Amino acid sequence: MNNDISDDVQHDSNHLSRLFKLRQHGTDVRTETIAGMTTFLTMVYIVFVNPQILGAAQMDPKVVFVTTCLIAGIGSIAMGLVANLPVALAPAMGLNAFFAFVVVGAMGVSWQTGMGAIFWGAVGLFLLTLFRIRYWMISNIPINLRIGITSGIGLFIALMGLKNSGVIIANKDTLVTIGNLSSHSVLLGILGFFIITVLSSRHFHAAVLVSIVVTSCCGLFFGDVHFSGIYSVPPSISGVMGEVDLSGSLSLNLAGIIFSFMLINLFDSSGTLIGVTDKAGLIGSDGKFPGMRRALYVDSVSSVAGAFIGTSSVTAYIESTSGVAVGGRTGLTAVVVGVLFLLVMFFSPLVSMVPAYATAGALIFVGVLMTSSLSRVNWDDLTESVPAFITTVMMPFSFSITEGIALGFMSYCIMKVFTGRWRELNLCVVVVAVLFALKIILVD
Repeated sequence: MNNDISDDVQHDSNHLSRLFKLRQHGTDVRTETIAGMTTFLTMVYIVFVNPQILGAAQMDPKVVFVTTCLIAGIGSIAMGLVANLPVALAPAMGLNAFFAFVVVGAMGVSWQTGMGAIFWGAVGLFLLTLFRIRYWMISNIPINLRIGITSGIGLFIALMGLKNSGVIIANKDTLVTIGNLSSHSVLLGILGFFIITVLSSRHFHAAVLVSIVVTSCCGLFFGDVHFSGIYSVPPSISGVMGEVDLSGSLSLNLAGIIFSFMLINLFDSSGTLIGVTDKAGLIGSDGKFPGMRRALYVDSVSSVAGAFIGTSSVTAYIESTSGVAVGGRTGLTAVVVGVLFLLVMFFSPLVSMVPAYATAGALIFVGVLMTSSLSRVNWDDLTESVPAFITTVMMPFSFSITEGIALGFMSYCIMKVFTGRWRELNLCVVVVAVLFALKIILVD
């Protein structure tokens, strides 16, 4: 009997080894499983943060919890099986805040129409991938503008975290001011942030998850958290699945929003794919990696599917590098991550127990990570640094990621033309700048 079980396990292991080419990549099932669990622990915070953010757009947090787990699970498994890469997918931080607080909150667009904008942006990304324009765009957008976009989104997310924790509040005279620092919610939000930073500095992979759990448990003593069970059958997603307003979102007023969703997802996901595969030693001398085209397809199709089932743009997660760091080299790592996300769906009661301040620390920390790339801006060249600076600061100050990107591209062209360095401009930058200029003139 024991011999039969041992033979079955060995057979399954050999099957996985052939399917994911484990031996060719110098790894095994055990290593890939540990890598998948490590990646999962570093990014599982998204199942708590995403419902909180999309809940601000009048979406049911419990349903968003399920759709987040569902798309992260299916997307990660697809990445593993189709592209054989150790890269996990989930709804993108930054774009979820853009959707909830700007598109739905500030612009007054319904969440159904906003999801439609995400859907069309994802379709655009798929078409760019299909016609092989995506890699061309990645190669032709100046590195300093890309850094500005990433950092600006980071500041925008940090602003949301500071607001949700109560550290900053609105003020009619100064726009914002410091909140009540003696409030328990503010103190717990700050505590959560420092738990993450201290644990992360000690290379503890589940730092964000621990922070959310600790601050939520503290909230029990203040009556902010009400225990409602640990596991249950996942609630139906019929209220959000397929509810995208495809026709209403094809409005000229939302053209810039759709373009922004597409452009940001293009940079974010493509950059992450390159970064993770480089860390895994999979990048060739030509700058490409095995399964690159298939990975780009999985990424864009996952975003289309995500909008359809009711969650924000899906992207590759840089947290995948944590799995790579412990030996993950193949798609089996991503499959393990996906399976774990699908299992988490049965713990939906937990999401209603997490107060806003418990996830605020995670938002601020993501802001820290995203703005760290500002050190790579060429500050000595004003034609590069000024557009990067404008892109970065205008996102939080205008409360619009779209406007930050638009002003960044236009200022880049202005600086290059009027300093006599117009030859450094390429077709991609000029086209994007002109499109945004036309949007401002004709639509805004």
